[in-house]
Amino acid sequence: MGKVMRALGLTGLALLAAACAEQPQDAVGSQVVGQQDVSASYLHDRLMVLDSHLDTPAYFHGGDYVFSDRGSWSEDGTNVDLPRMNEGGLDGGFWVIYTGQGPLTRESYAAARTSALMRQAAIREFAARYADEVELAFRAEDAARIHAAGKKIVYQSIENAYPLGEDIDLMQTLYVGGVRMISPAHFRNNQFADSATDVSPAYDGLSPLGEELVREANRLGMILDGSHAADTTVYDMIALSTTPIILSHSGPRGVYDHPRNVPDELLIALADSGGVIQVNGLGSYLEKLVPSPERAAALAALETEFGGSLYDLSPAQQQAYRAARDVLNAQFPPPRSSFETFMTHLLYTLELVGPDHVGLGADWDGGGGVDGMEDVSQLPKVTARLLEAGYTAEDLEKIWGGNMIRLLQAAEAESRAGLTSPGIPR
Repeated sequence: MGKVMRALGLTGLALLAAACAEQPQDAVGSQVVGQQDVSASYLHDRLMVLDSHLDTPAYFHGGDYVFSDRGSWSEDGTNVDLPRMNEGGLDGGFWVIYTGQGPLTRESYAAARTSALMRQAAIREFAARYADEVELAFRAEDAARIHAAGKKIVYQSIENAYPLGEDIDLMQTLYVGGVRMISPAHFRNNQFADSATDVSPAYDGLSPLGEELVREANRLGMILDGSHAADTTVYDMIALSTTPIILSHSGPRGVYDHPRNVPDELLIALADSGGVIQVNGLGSYLEKLVPSPERAAALAALETEFGGSLYDLSPAQQQAYRAARDVLNAQFPPPRSSFETFMTHLLYTLELVGPDHVGLGADWDGGGGVDGMEDVSQLPKVTARLLEAGYTAEDLEKIWGGNMIRLLQAAEAESRAGLTSPGIPR
């Protein structure tokens, strides 16, 4: 039924939604059109549903994860696999090449570069292994074609440009392999930019090398991602970039005052420049989560044992810390946010900047997921709530991926217009 419904296109969906708006609702997410019951899931299946930040590649070369097998968040901590994508109507998105922050040294840059290239190789290997189910995407236009074929869409993104070291030319190597989105920094300041969560600024925004990164992303046709970057960095990216930028997994500070969230005035500036915020679903960014006394004591003991910063530890120490943290979490589970709180963030952001500038980047398999939306199988609940709030089919098409594709189209157009090097494959 999905392929038939996709063939109806957005025009037919808009007419159906208009009819729905004139009819009474008999339940949340369900509207009556004549004698036909039109559910949110019925509409959800017609949309191309994309998420801008899937951390699932972290599982590709380790543990017992199998993409074709249905996992369970409560049992294995995962949010994404093929069965749950099918259940939730998730058609793909940006699959992340993440590298943790380390020292700003030549040796650490080299190790991080190897890690990033191996993660990209793992994504490409994954796409080859599941070629009947997924497909690598390189252009904006690929998304609609892959979706129509009934496959999952695999764009690639870089979270944290740290593994580039000081070699901006490496961006072209990653571009050729499929990277189409890049963020300068993660939890700490690095050679490119200030982070939202570092103690003190190093550059008051982008560094000179970070400015080079922005220009090279524009030249290549990559979307620039400001998530995890300091507000000053995001302002610099908006000012310098010749194409709109994205916040691939962020939230509104107007709902919860956290450094990883974005103040209203910056969100408005982002929207005014044509950019998009993809709303995050990581609980500690949604609200203040208070641990139980037992968990708080165990966390304090862990910090005493390993020190205050994971990024100051050696790789072996980091591995030992993560193992100890897993044991702690099993014994004293962390508090969790809720679907209602996530929707508060999403609806607030939509009200602030409008559906042309909002999407979803829930940080799946990177800490995202809340009670009531533990994994991607439950994404139709979002569509139901947005319909209930009065958003239209055209709005939903933009929110669920259209805005993100628009940014990639803009990046591609800018690259073609300014192309001076024959070395970029087309």
